[in-house]
Amino acid sequence: MNCDKIKKQSIAKIVDTENVSKASKCSYILTANVIKIEKKGIKTMLRIKYEELLKEFERVLISRGFNEKNALDAATVFAQNSLDGIYSHGINRFPRVVEYLDKGEINPDVVATCEMSMGAIERWEGHRGFGPLNAKQAMDRAIELAKQYGIGMVALGNSNHWMRGGSYGWQAADAGCIGICWSNTMPNMPAWGGKDRKIGNNPLILSVPKSNGDHVVVDCAVSQFSYGKIEEARLKGQKLPVPGGYDEDGNLTTDPAAIEKTWRVLPMGYWKGSGISILLDLISTVLTNANSVQKIGTFGDEIGLSQIMIAIDPGKFNDAETTDRIVDELVADIRSPERLSKKAWATSVFSFKLPNPFPAFCHKVILTGRFFCRRFLRRVDRVKIYFIIHKTFPLLNFY
Repeated sequence: MNCDKIKKQSIAKIVDTENVSKASKCSYILTANVIKIEKKGIKTMLRIKYEELLKEFERVLISRGFNEKNALDAATVFAQNSLDGIYSHGINRFPRVVEYLDKGEINPDVVATCEMSMGAIERWEGHRGFGPLNAKQAMDRAIELAKQYGIGMVALGNSNHWMRGGSYGWQAADAGCIGICWSNTMPNMPAWGGKDRKIGNNPLILSVPKSNGDHVVVDCAVSQFSYGKIEEARLKGQKLPVPGGYDEDGNLTTDPAAIEKTWRVLPMGYWKGSGISILLDLISTVLTNANSVQKIGTFGDEIGLSQIMIAIDPGKFNDAETTDRIVDELVADIRSPERLSKKAWATSVFSFKLPNPFPAFCHKVILTGRFFCRRFLRRVDRVKIYFIIHKTFPLLNFY
């Protein structure tokens, strides 16, 4: 099916599961209230208002068993992620969620429940409900505990993909809390020195609040690129800016399709990212007593995930002005050096060899150093600053 034909269809057929395989041949880009459908050599515009997209998501979810309130909340997740430019966890992800609903792997009728409570820490059961609703509920509870005890932690087991993990960092920061949260995944990355997929690219989120909403947030998979970003690059017909994994010959590559074929993504920081992934999985599995990356790999699809939500109230130590001053001073210092020209940071090339235990995988790679801030106009109609720190070595980047 070409994009010209898709353009003539209703948005209903684009987001509904019956056209998953057909629609996945194109990429969807929502800018302001416009969805732009792109395919190699073909560019068409399908203008859809945000409200219409939201309504269509809601309609599909209700048809799959969501009640009206949960359908609206869930639809908002996908529509807002698309509006913010996170297409990999917005309209591009929606067909897969519908597929999971149709297969009975996401239960639209359940909500997470508290199983154990001990002061500032709690263990919750997700019942394989809709991941973003479970995760939001768990972070809400962690924030409540933090307001009472100074710190709160909810270990959420047997849940599902939470979509954009940064949402829960923003959620904590909006409540005036430091946020720390992560999720395990299915096995989708080799451990350092290995060939088979044994660990997950478990996303990690850290956030520090500011009273004016200009929070500092890092949202990163512990692979060089998340699979969502790799998929997005493939759908756009683009190469990755730096190597993100291995092809079938064991060579580092920037070809997203080749990486998707092998499922051998590169851990950020090589052995460091590998170690962080293992420990995140261990901690989440111990605290939830639920599913590890290894066990999730036996389910067939990526379901039944273990997630940790931590909130810390800095107001127990500092007033808001003190926290703001600390953040402002640190950010100002980071931004103070003279900035490299675009050409300088984009074309810096160094010869670099991957060390043992894989001497056979030695390659020259492009190294760049970048620091920038992104501004997203969020639903509350205020501009927040989203900082992504890029290390000198790109394989430590947070993408």
